[in-house]
Amino acid sequence: MLDRDRCLALDAEDPLREFREEFVLPEGVIYLVGNSLGALPRHAPERLRRAVEDEWGGQLVGGWNSAGWYDQPLTLGDRIAPLIGAGPGQVVVGNTTSIAIHQAVSAAARLRPGRKVVVSDARNFPTDHYMVQGLAESLGYEVRDVSEGRFDDVAAVLLSEVDYRTGERQDVPEVTARVQAAGALMIWDVCHSVGAMPVDVSAADFAVGCTYKYLNGGPGSPAFLYVNPRHQADAVNVLSGWYGHADPFAFEAGYRPAQGIRRFAVSTPHVLSFAALDAALDVWERVPLHLLRAKSVALGELFAGLVGDALEPASPADPERRGSHVAFRHPDGYPVMRALIDRGVHGDFRAPDILRFGLAPLYLRYVDVYDAARTLLEVLDKELWRDEKYARRLAVT
Repeated sequence: MLDRDRCLALDAEDPLREFREEFVLPEGVIYLVGNSLGALPRHAPERLRRAVEDEWGGQLVGGWNSAGWYDQPLTLGDRIAPLIGAGPGQVVVGNTTSIAIHQAVSAAARLRPGRKVVVSDARNFPTDHYMVQGLAESLGYEVRDVSEGRFDDVAAVLLSEVDYRTGERQDVPEVTARVQAAGALMIWDVCHSVGAMPVDVSAADFAVGCTYKYLNGGPGSPAFLYVNPRHQADAVNVLSGWYGHADPFAFEAGYRPAQGIRRFAVSTPHVLSFAALDAALDVWERVPLHLLRAKSVALGELFAGLVGDALEPASPADPERRGSHVAFRHPDGYPVMRALIDRGVHGDFRAPDILRFGLAPLYLRYVDVYDAARTLLEVLDKELWRDEKYARRLAVT
């Protein structure tokens, strides 16, 4: 196993090392939660200042035309598209992941009339499963768990490429082909993979994702929706907001959907959140995704190797079957994580017993992973987590 000096040497050789300087990272903190909320891009405050003072303050309502606000759902969609294997005019940005899931599943169900089953995964992030449950109830559909493995009577399948708890990674091409061969439509949630590895949803029917994790768009930054071009003419956006109208400023009494991906826009973009995301995407346009994935794998192997058998692994041992976070089980995982955070190593906890450590390759160093693992081992060995103050649950875990 690598020692600390070797980790420092790897950092000096890292082809991505210069990207770390493009993010704001607090002194004394090892940040392993980029899989939940990415770090602040260093030039985002200036981009936000410009949006607030120069655009909003100086141009007022004229900013919708002169500052490009009106087209942001599409222009930012085109910037995200290369990160998920999509092309221009295939991605729209706006709203939230929950809303994008509702749009995608609803559209897929309408494209498969006569099929009254939607497949989800009980292990999905709760909003995915909850949205499917609510939609199915309103439509009179059945929700089936993916573990049953039957798709012949299914309208749509919604799965996450990377499991939010364990980091387990799905074989996207294989699963997509199997689902579509059975006549169902495939929807991928790429929240825990986009910005951490090369993603390719081009063969899928729909895909959704968020931008505040590895993409560093900021707290509550907008989600995105991919619609395969073969469906864009026929897919129905059940959330028929004015922004998806063919001519929004005609103010017609009836809804007439726009052509192409714009029909999946819903409502007025949150301009200030879009500004922060725009700044983050300036960085992503320069990132070699194959190097990103290589470093992610290396960091994960280092962390898992250092922890060894001190904790029960929750993530797959094979790095090819793992996303960019590693997870472990501990019956008292919550106080363990609280004790770790108190010592400057920030991970997070997922019920009932998962300790998660996100490995964001753009700003995380090998030496950070080494120091984090050593601190974790110390917390466990000395049972520092037993201090009663760590048992008190905070609102956000």
